[in-house]
Amino acid sequence: MLITTELTPNPSTRKFLPGTDVMEAGSRDFPDAASAEASPLAEALFATGDVEGVFFGRDFVSVTAAPDVDWAGLEIDVVQILLDHFVSGAPLFRMGSAGGIQVAADEDASYDEDPADAEIVAQIKELLETRVRPAVAQDGGDIVYRGYKSGTLFLAMQGACAGCPSSAVTLKRGVENLIRHYVPEVETVEAV
Repeated sequence: MLITTELTPNPSTRKFLPGTDVMEAGSRDFPDAASAEASPLAEALFATGDVEGVFFGRDFVSVTAAPDVDWAGLEIDVVQILLDHFVSGAPLFRMGSAGGIQVAADEDASYDEDPADAEIVAQIKELLETRVRPAVAQDGGDIVYRGYKSGTLFLAMQGACAGCPSSAVTLKRGVENLIRHYVPEVETVEAV
């Protein structure tokens, strides 16, 4: 098995492609070691002591190094952990029950969406799914819809995009311009 490594716009994050599907659908963000309890793979990556974030995409794993960690040494450790995991066929997630599911506070935030905006929201979600998320995934991250209210679209950046120095530019110049072009009711895009 060959694991390919790619740089991302975030200098702290690398994207690792194991040549196989990582997630069948969706994505999963592990912003800290405590959240990694659900996944043996994420937990093993955090156990190096040099990892600050892990993100699973459809066919990649993004790993964010802790501040002042040199990627030269960490990359070798990450590739070895990924090889061990994928070659052994270990499960990505631990078996659990619904009682173990936790929803982050910002994921259940309510923006009191107006039912009259349902068509606008549907257009936004369609654009995010077909145009924005695939482009962001190429850089090792994801962008998630959080709400729309009074002309403001609320999005969350995950993976390599969370904390990336260029994410604000990507959000304003890229995502906001694209969404506003197709959905003129959107006046601004905000990260949450």
